[in-house]
Amino acid sequence: MVDFLSNVSIFNDLSNSEIEEIQKFFKKRNYPKGSMVILEEEFGDTVFIIKKGTVKITRVNDEGKEVILSLMGEYEVFGEMSVLDGEARSANVLAQEDCELLSIRSEDFLALLRGNFKISYGLMAQLAKRIRKSDMRIEALSLSDAEHRIGVSILNLAEELGVIRKGKVTIENLPFQQDIANMSGTSRETVSRILRLFEDRNILNKYGHKLVIPDYNHFKRFFS
Repeated sequence: MVDFLSNVSIFNDLSNSEIEEIQKFFKKRNYPKGSMVILEEEFGDTVFIIKKGTVKITRVNDEGKEVILSLMGEYEVFGEMSVLDGEARSANVLAQEDCELLSIRSEDFLALLRGNFKISYGLMAQLAKRIRKSDMRIEALSLSDAEHRIGVSILNLAEELGVIRKGKVTIENLPFQQDIANMSGTSRETVSRILRLFEDRNILNKYGHKLVIPDYNHFKRFFS
């Protein structure tokens, strides 16, 4: 578990001995595909780290339609907001596939934050990154056309689920087009059309559920 926790962003600055000390607070939990990990409005007493699999962060709008706020993959932390502010959960979290998670009780997580500034700073950096991404997504949804909104959603997926090597991003398990539509405020048909347009422009390639962005920096210049 030490090797895994050392790759979690909020623990990046900890030494191996420090990680060995905190690993005792974590317990493994398994969630099958489609199961609910967190329910909106419930009391939050646990923070999670994704060890294997992906989860979907969602809310339901006034019309009863699912809106996807984010998709998260390995090493990412979620559930910390309600632990920090004492409020109810702000969204649903659903297992996109069979997931193995590490959980930590709220009192233990808060004790780690109080006792180690490096963890607190790592969490603040992560929250700041999320705010920046949310700002970009809000701007895209409110000011941009469908093409730009879908491009921003692909960027977010690349950061959340992709593997970057030598400037190329590979997303092995691209979410369903309906999920991308729910992220970008468009329709599944529009997503399909825009993805084909991006392929025609040679800024991405799609092979079934695998998506490759051959030049990530070039792609980002279009949509960031």
